[in-house]
Amino acid sequence: VQLQASGGGLVQAGGSLRLSCAASGTKLSRNAVDWYRQAPGEQRELVAGITESGKTNYVDSVKGRFTISRDSAENMVYLQMNDLKPADTAVYYCNTHYYDDWGPQNYWGQGTLVTVSS
Repeated sequence: VQLQASGGGLVQAGGSLRLSCAASGTKLSRNAVDWYRQAPGEQRELVAGITESGKTNYVDSVKGRFTISRDSAENMVYLQMNDLKPADTAVYYCNTHYYDDWGPQNYWGQGTLVTVSS
């Protein structure tokens, strides 16, 4: 299983970015998928998640600004980020976790850097 996160970049405060998480070796539509972020000197933080059934959850700081979604046909998960703030600056990682015949599985993408300038 491999995850590939992309879509990061430099944006001004108030701008938007859409992050993409592409998967190979697993069907993201059958898994829980989360987006995490890690700012310099900080712990990794769960930002948004989508369950197998499509239920979504968000950390309070991004509610109303970020939207996680899934394209089952393309085997992709997205994180639409609007009204970005300098505090959103971080490396963003996608993660998928599920159970199979071999037990619990947990995979991470390589991270994509989001920089929001004030």
